Amino acid sequence: MKILFLGGTGIISSACSNLAISKEFDLYLLNRGSSQSLRPAPKEATIIEADIRNKHTVLEAIGDLTFDVVVDWLSFNEAQIAQSIEIFENRTKQYIFISSASVYQTPPKSLPVTENTPVINPYWQYAQDKIACERLIERKAEKSNANFTIVRPSHTYDATRVPITGNYTSVARMMTGKPAIVVGDGTSVWTLTNHRDFAIGITGLFLNPKAYNEIFHITSDELLTWNNIVEIVAEAFEVEPIIKQVPVNLISKFDTEFGAGMLGDKMHSMIFDNSKIKAAVPEFNCSVSFSQGAKEMANWHKENQTLVDYRKDFDLLSDQLVAELSKIGL
Repeated sequence: MKILFLGGTGIISSACSNLAISKEFDLYLLNRGSSQSLRPAPKEATIIEADIRNKHTVLEAIGDLTFDVVVDWLSFNEAQIAQSIEIFENRTKQYIFISSASVYQTPPKSLPVTENTPVINPYWQYAQDKIACERLIERKAEKSNANFTIVRPSHTYDATRVPITGNYTSVARMMTGKPAIVVGDGTSVWTLTNHRDFAIGITGLFLNPKAYNEIFHITSDELLTWNNIVEIVAEAFEVEPIIKQVPVNLISKFDTEFGAGMLGDKMHSMIFDNSKIKAAVPEFNCSVSFSQGAKEMANWHKENQTLVDYRKDFDLLSDQLVAELSKIGL
């Protein structure tokens, strides 16, 4: 099977690249090579160096190549996906667009979330742009020879990035006795998915007739509160868990974009019904617990100190938020 990833070395896509190679797929990666230091591409993959935003250079780089499946990890708005579809829809049997579970109704009126849950997120521009991409695909699917599939990951992680607010910066804060920030009261229920588990689901959709012109989310069934998540991360990094719950309206007061991301994605409980992906891909099963994943993060960060994602600006913002809470007695 001949597969093209637009991207292929990101947090989610890197595991998919490795699994595709292990399945002996003929894998091509089209990217600029910017993530190679963190997540190197498999040596068996064919690298096509081009900037997906530059149509001319992409066409020049791919020549007359065609593919069984094209997976688009890099389109984040309607203009970007329109160009990518224009380039690839006549070069592939199946075009898979990586959307986001943040497109679902926020907060959801009922749980668990299914693929039929309304798609509406008025709080976060990222989600609204992904919705626009999905709408364009739906219009294209009506008159294209290609088969389209939409995949909606939720919060998917690998060892290189700690999936809590502030990422590794919050771990570094706890190491120095400062609190990690949790939005709201920390009791909302969240779903974290290891990228290796996600890879099993999406590769099972390649040239799968059950996936043609369908939508799937691919998530774990493990449910944790944000307080639980920070505690598990702290245990893995062998630090004392120190947590400060911060109202989202206070976050928005200091950082509008950050607040919108929390309100539009991570503040409300999100529990997913995975029966659709399990029916289409029977081998899909999330076997990596978050406790195991957190230990892998801790080991990676200890061994790769020069690559850790410490953000001084977030550290300072957290200090501001804690100080503001202290003023009002919280």
